[in-house]
Amino acid sequence: MSKIGQAKILGGIGALLSLLTVVPSVGFIIGLVGLILVFIAVKYIAEETKDHAIFQNYLMNFIFNIIAIGAVIGIMIMAFGISGGMSWVNAMQGKDFTDFSSFWDTFGSMIVGCALALLVAWIMLLIGALYLRKSYNSIADHTKVDLFKTTGLVNLIGAATLIIVIGIFIILIARILEIVSYFSLPENLPTAPEPPKPMTP
Repeated sequence: MSKIGQAKILGGIGALLSLLTVVPSVGFIIGLVGLILVFIAVKYIAEETKDHAIFQNYLMNFIFNIIAIGAVIGIMIMAFGISGGMSWVNAMQGKDFTDFSSFWDTFGSMIVGCALALLVAWIMLLIGALYLRKSYNSIADHTKVDLFKTTGLVNLIGAATLIIVIGIFIILIARILEIVSYFSLPENLPTAPEPPKPMTP
């Protein structure tokens, strides 16, 4: 079996497992296994097509996604730290939160921190989606499976609209398209048509 054929199986199964990340308890492990399989599939496609930018762009997408998660965790930890850790619980006692200034004094830094974390994460996810689209556009060009281009575009739209929540559902659609895209890969790379022979007089 060619590497494209292997990528078809690994990528399809990996994308399917990645979709199951939401499963309670074991979802993280299933998603991690799926991610590894997709990584291998993309690597195989890059090697078979000799277009190493395919894997590099996919890797950049992954890195920016990790940065997004790290930004959310890091900034929110700092926000809670600035507000005095758990001291805000104690601050609630005896405070009249009908007064906006009292509410803001207690929770202001946390609200700002959460908003900043979400904004940074959104920007990072958007940049990552641009790299994913580049990777999938290249795969589509080499394999003639245009559904990869659709997947990359829908994922980008989903990342752009995450800030208004609807992006979650759009990204879910992109994940489903990703599964179909991988399972639609041919067993071998399409061969370029031979140029027409010149007509002899």
